Amino acid sequence: MALIPRMTFKPWQLILLVSLFIAITGNAAFFHGVLEIYPWSEHSGFLISVGVVFTLLVMLLASLFGLLLSIKFTLSLFLIIAAVTGYYADALGVIVDKEMINNALQTNAAEAADVITGGMIMRLLLLGVLPTIFVWRVRLSPQTLWSRLKRMLVTIGVTVAVAGASFWMFSAQYYSAGREHKNLRYRAIPIYPLYSAIRMATKSLKSPPPKFKVLTEHAITPVGDEDRELVIVVVGETVRADHFSLMGYKRETTPLLAKEPNVVAFQNITSCGTSTAVSVPCMFSFSDREDYSSSEKHTQNAIDVLAKAGVNVLWLDNNSSSKGVADRVEYYDYRTAATNTVCDDVECRDIGMLKPLQKYIDSHKGDILIVLHQMGNHGPAYYKRYPAEFERFKPACQTAELADCSAEEISNAYDNAILYTDYFLSEVIALLKRNSDEFETVMLYMGDHGESLGEGGVYLHGLPYMFAPEAQTHVPLIFWNGESSDFDIEAFRQHKDAPSSHDSLAPFLMQAFEIESDLVSKLRSPSYVPDSAMKPEPEHHGK
Repeated sequence: MALIPRMTFKPWQLILLVSLFIAITGNAAFFHGVLEIYPWSEHSGFLISVGVVFTLLVMLLASLFGLLLSIKFTLSLFLIIAAVTGYYADALGVIVDKEMINNALQTNAAEAADVITGGMIMRLLLLGVLPTIFVWRVRLSPQTLWSRLKRMLVTIGVTVAVAGASFWMFSAQYYSAGREHKNLRYRAIPIYPLYSAIRMATKSLKSPPPKFKVLTEHAITPVGDEDRELVIVVVGETVRADHFSLMGYKRETTPLLAKEPNVVAFQNITSCGTSTAVSVPCMFSFSDREDYSSSEKHTQNAIDVLAKAGVNVLWLDNNSSSKGVADRVEYYDYRTAATNTVCDDVECRDIGMLKPLQKYIDSHKGDILIVLHQMGNHGPAYYKRYPAEFERFKPACQTAELADCSAEEISNAYDNAILYTDYFLSEVIALLKRNSDEFETVMLYMGDHGESLGEGGVYLHGLPYMFAPEAQTHVPLIFWNGESSDFDIEAFRQHKDAPSSHDSLAPFLMQAFEIESDLVSKLRSPSYVPDSAMKPEPEHHGK
């Protein structure tokens, strides 16, 4: 450790030094955003003030933490957080807010391994670990507990005064920036990640586990209807609509689906969120995007209502989980070779979820809903999401370090993963065709959210919805039905351009299984399912 000198500092000096270090090394994305709006040539005084205020805000936050925790522990925590979150902000344009923290907490080991890259480890070592070692080698001037608290309060007071004075000198610009460019605050590291974590923890501690909310006790399928329903819903992962050739993309990424005469691709579907943790529970809920909250996970969803009506429900998951949607129905994790028979040296493949389905269908009476949750296009390691024989677009990015690849290489890898989804969906349709004599068959494929591929320096997904780009919110919705289905495919085609969203999935499922319920009567039919989309049939009466 001789390379890292031992020095003696007063506590406020060490806090200021570390705060300045974090402001400089962890906030390239923040200051780049500020400079784009306020050029140095015209706003040099204001920009200097922003640097001063920002550093003092980090210092203030560290000083407040230092009242409860040791100063060295606090500064070490700040350095590690700044190194990690700063890397993802600079390299991928990722914002670490409450939803992103929630996503991280729900990420499995394989997904985590994809985003722990060499660049991230190097940055963590250089800007996190080494400065932390320096902090612990520093000698702090000896103080009694009372003296320490008193000096910390003085530090806080002086910091507030100096920051306030700098703010006051340019108050008009600060107020304007606060009103017109609110998104800048999301890139303030470690201020916003810490604020989000504290807010999330406080809400969790304040709120006891909510009781399960039942929306309806009455849900049945029509009595006397002998036509059995077999519906497969495929929940796509990280898929943007504008990379599907069925939706106008210049590349042929969905050639097999294009050959299916009964396929309709809906062109204007928006997601409920920009992450799996939000979108999946939301799409199966009975709430729209504006009203949806995380508490909906403890509310009866479309899956629950169908199960209550007597529909056989099976959820197979090759992703992180059902995010609570399938907690009360039959569920199997397909990320392991213990269940998935199609696993290679890279990962267990989506296609493995189809292997047991015919046996399941043959062994169950009545209507059946099967949900298949794909690994799909989960990034940043898009090259892992497909077997080698699907690498049609070359050269493909072969690393999770997206900044090391060209835009073409990233798109190539991403599009190859969509080719594999095209194959997967064509196999789902083939399975349904084999069962169309016994069932009214339907497939619905809906992406959970989109993905940024480097446009504007932004990668992956998870940006706050209010300013997320269309690439993260415009998702594919693909419908297929068998000849025996009640749905009129031509009526669907006439409404393929109708705008809709994830909100439509729950009402669609109720309609597909002809569920009779007081809840269903209050639902609005999806815009892409007009009255004319249902073929006439004899009237049935519920129990």
